[in-house]
Amino acid sequence: MKKSIIALTAAVGILGLSACNNADDSAVLVETKAGNVTKEELYNAMKDQAGAVILKDLVYTKVLSDKYEVTDKELDAKYDEMQAALGAQFDAVVEQNGEDFVRELLKSDMLKEKAALDEVEVKEGEIVKASHILAKFSDNPSEEPTEEQKAAAKKKIDEAKAKLDSGEKFEDVAKEFSDDGSAQNGGDLGWFGKGRMVPEFEEAAFSLGKGETSEIVESQFGYHIILVTETTEGFEDMEQEKKDEIRKALLQSDQTGATLQKALDNAVKNADVKVKDKDFKDLFEAPSAE
Repeated sequence: MKKSIIALTAAVGILGLSACNNADDSAVLVETKAGNVTKEELYNAMKDQAGAVILKDLVYTKVLSDKYEVTDKELDAKYDEMQAALGAQFDAVVEQNGEDFVRELLKSDMLKEKAALDEVEVKEGEIVKASHILAKFSDNPSEEPTEEQKAAAKKKIDEAKAKLDSGEKFEDVAKEFSDDGSAQNGGDLGWFGKGRMVPEFEEAAFSLGKGETSEIVESQFGYHIILVTETTEGFEDMEQEKKDEIRKALLQSDQTGATLQKALDNAVKNADVKVKDKDFKDLFEAPSAE
């Protein structure tokens, strides 16, 4: 978020200067004994240092605004969400840059998310929603567990499994036994796509149907019992809110950012963007493969 704040702060400066192009570019901003700094020098320096990144972002926001809408209600909800998540850090950004500026930043991000979600294709079997119970070996999963640690974890997961086998609810057993942070939510891990979990966990989770519970699964973290609570079966018949929830989870699992970039590239192509400044003539050209 800090990078975006810095970039857009610079963008505001560049826009402010470029809006005065009809004015005298030689207008002096700062006088010194060693020489003056003019408006043109400042503009060129900002353009050289961050111009391409800022200009791209401005174009993306412009073309996406023509296709997508972020309502005041959506923006208010996102603002409150970020404030709750970041606390004092968010408040400091607002104090430094102003609430209107931060809301515009959030709006830009939300427009990009809406475009990216349109590019997400949901295929059956590539994403599930699951809960788990974890009996961990230790607080440091990178270290090889001792036999004593493994034995203690195995005893704990066996007790949890016995509770499940006796008919107790999964979420109640997770709250009682799980060593994972998800325990307070009944072990709920939310939706996740392939590649997000360790191989042993993923293999077990994606072999289960909705409502099915795994046997005990061992990973580097400890012993797990996994419950698949939802799948993408019947996706087309789901309510829009549920579809969006699944698409967002898939988008978050795209660590490369390829989905978002595809959406942005398509938006620029469809808007028939023409870059007039020769310094930025290759702004939207794909880099050549080496």
